[in-house]
Amino acid sequence: MYKAYKYRIYPTSEQETLLTKSFGCARWFWNYALNLCQETYKNTGKGLSRGYIQGLLPALKKEYEWLKDPYSQCLQVVALNLFTAYKNFFGKRAILPRFKSKHGRQSIGYPQNVKFNGDYINLPKIGLVHCRLHRGFEGNIKTVTVSRNPDGKYLVSVLVDDGKANPELLSVDKAIGVDVGLTHFAITSDGSKFYNPKYFVKRQRNLKRKQQKLSRKQKGSQNRKKARLAVAKVHSKTARCREDFLHKLSRKIVNENQVIAVENLNIKGMVKNHNLAKAISDVGWGMFCTMLKYKTESDGKT
Repeated sequence: MYKAYKYRIYPTSEQETLLTKSFGCARWFWNYALNLCQETYKNTGKGLSRGYIQGLLPALKKEYEWLKDPYSQCLQVVALNLFTAYKNFFGKRAILPRFKSKHGRQSIGYPQNVKFNGDYINLPKIGLVHCRLHRGFEGNIKTVTVSRNPDGKYLVSVLVDDGKANPELLSVDKAIGVDVGLTHFAITSDGSKFYNPKYFVKRQRNLKRKQQKLSRKQKGSQNRKKARLAVAKVHSKTARCREDFLHKLSRKIVNENQVIAVENLNIKGMVKNHNLAKAISDVGWGMFCTMLKYKTESDGKT
């Protein structure tokens, strides 16, 4: 069974520079490969394979010497991710792949040669990076993704194969139905009600003030970068509070029941209602259902 763990890392200033270069090279190769795929499709009506895209790297590294700075496997992963993005698009599971910007979240992937050493993680060409290992894991490391959020925090996501099979379904002792809403986040069939914390509404006034300051700053200035960071921190705080609430509530429901039923909602269609779009986006129904799904599957429940 595959499990993912996320930890926060604290690189030094030199390591931050190396990671920034790696982010930039991976982003450039993604945009280059995506543009090549689009041009090829326009001219021939056919796409490019993952092997062809990966085969471009040796010639590109000779032309652009700075592509040798990051770990070579990180650029190989870019071709894999682009191939997967197109596969999800044609399978109607995602939108068409888009070009990446230097603003926003940045990430690189390590498919191998990553090791944990106590409170440090050893990344190829980066070295030992301090990691807050708040919980351990067992199993073989499959992939490691290093990311930098818009608020400047560095995170590492570790995908682990623990070698265990999926648990067998448990006998049904207790089943429950969950009705989600806006006034109350969830009302269960046994009469329990869970309030809607409305994290975005609580920080909306602060966010407005930060965005107004950002709009007054001159583009390209250091003060604008600081103001953008302040806005990103408000968004990050809101997202983390919402995620924490959804994790705790979904875990409580999964622990107490063997079968959980949730209504089907066309959230994309409901968001088109301009009067409720902000409230629906803030409440996080989709993320809640996703958490319920993988937690019940890992516990042998339905």
